Amino acid sequence: MPSTRRSLLTAFLTLSLIDAARMRAFAQAAPELPLTLSCDDGNDVTIEREAGPFFRPNSPLERDLYPGAPGGERITVAGFVLDSRCRPLAGSLVEIWHADENGAYDSIGFRLRGHQFTDVQGRWWFNTIVPALYPGRTRHFHFKVERPGGRVLTTQLYFPGEPRNLEDQLFHETLVLDMKQTRDGRFGRFDFIV
Repeated sequence: MPSTRRSLLTAFLTLSLIDAARMRAFAQAAPELPLTLSCDDGNDVTIEREAGPFFRPNSPLERDLYPGAPGGERITVAGFVLDSRCRPLAGSLVEIWHADENGAYDSIGFRLRGHQFTDVQGRWWFNTIVPALYPGRTRHFHFKVERPGGRVLTTQLYFPGEPRNLEDQLFHETLVLDMKQTRDGRFGRFDFIV
């Protein structure tokens, strides 16, 4: 019987950082799961991607974005914010925005936009919907991640196996979510290294 998004999120939240580092090493050893760049050598960080024209500052402190698009397919996206040596970065700002189930962005309000701060283990998560495709782009989420007192990483995360991935000039294989299908929607995992 497949898991639920809630059970996967609960399991994720009970992970210690050591377990997360082991999971990262396992994922990197499996060529079909290129999740994020390695932080073992202290040099690799998550790559930048442009914010695009739809970024709006001052998003609400909100992690449950699903009520803004109840007709969309549910997804939970989650991960850690780590430094280049895989140490958790508590109190990091993680901001998300993305298209709705019709491929449109809210340009007036803050529908499907929110931010939060990582917990003491550097964990973050959002409950939202799978964004629709729109002309010229593959399916993606936009993120800004800022470590306390540090630089802002602006990037985009992508879905595995999307036909348009290779046609999208901004797509990069190291920015693909590790995706699980559950009984009540998808669960995507990505660890930012900043």
